Amino acid sequence: MTIWKKLNIEIKKSKIPYYSKNILRQLIPSAIYQSSLASKLKAIDHHPKKEALLKRVNYYNKLSSVTEPGSNAIELAQMPIFKSPKAYNFDTFEYTRYFKKSLKANFLFGDIIHVADTPTLQKSRPITDDNANAILLKLDKKRHFVFVKDDKKYTDKISLLIGRGSVTQSHRIQFMEKYFNNPLCNLGQVNQNGGNINWLKPKISISEHLNYKFILSLEGNDVATNLKWIMSSNSIAVMPRPKYETWFMEGLLVPDYHYIHIKDDYSDLEQKLHYYISHEQEAITIVRNANAFVHQFFNKKEEDLISLLVLQKYFYYTGQIDK
Repeated sequence: MTIWKKLNIEIKKSKIPYYSKNILRQLIPSAIYQSSLASKLKAIDHHPKKEALLKRVNYYNKLSSVTEPGSNAIELAQMPIFKSPKAYNFDTFEYTRYFKKSLKANFLFGDIIHVADTPTLQKSRPITDDNANAILLKLDKKRHFVFVKDDKKYTDKISLLIGRGSVTQSHRIQFMEKYFNNPLCNLGQVNQNGGNINWLKPKISISEHLNYKFILSLEGNDVATNLKWIMSSNSIAVMPRPKYETWFMEGLLVPDYHYIHIKDDYSDLEQKLHYYISHEQEAITIVRNANAFVHQFFNKKEEDLISLLVLQKYFYYTGQIDK
């Protein structure tokens, strides 16, 4: 990867343009946004991907009966736009600005791994059959939705598992205890506190990760932040079946189809790596499947439309608007 492409990745990750754009949004009167909502929503009627887009809307928002938002819901007018966490507030306001400020909603910002008692808008939720009250929005997207253009062929990459990350949670510690010195792995802990001082290694860039065929993707407090950019590359994510999901719809990922699946106790890691090292074409197929899955998030107009439809459905099923 050239120095210019490395620089481009770093620029994309920069939050300065992101914050500037979101601050400027506050200067435009809400009435202008609200007057355009109907025409924006109408775009779904004749959209060539209508069925696929509505399927995503209904995945993020599974409400199917009218449920009151509850006493803790706040009016959109009361949203603290400039209060921390700013990224969550900015990303929410990008779409709530199209709706009347008198509408109410519940918000849970941060790494959320539970389902509230009332319909709630949040970034992450557990992957369960009973998570309808957890409605997903595309939040903290500047951090989580990072994709790459990887020009290095899978066949030209190093046949090892690369892994760098903060090692504080018990499941990550367990993985390092099992495989830190394994010859199939290049692993390292980047946090100074916690974990094991003997695992410490310097951070490496995304572009350096992409020199390897296999990239470790373990969940942290909720989802694995690196999963999106891994799946957009020509490398393969190696991970257990995810327990949490975001706008990325981790719950729809198919083991050994979109990623290399390992057991929750990590006991089959060596077996799986040896298999895909010796079955190169199957590994390349996983790369293609992962790239195809990621592609659905690249169209900004479609992402905007889905986001507005998710909110419209939320306000309808909390009994606040008509269809």
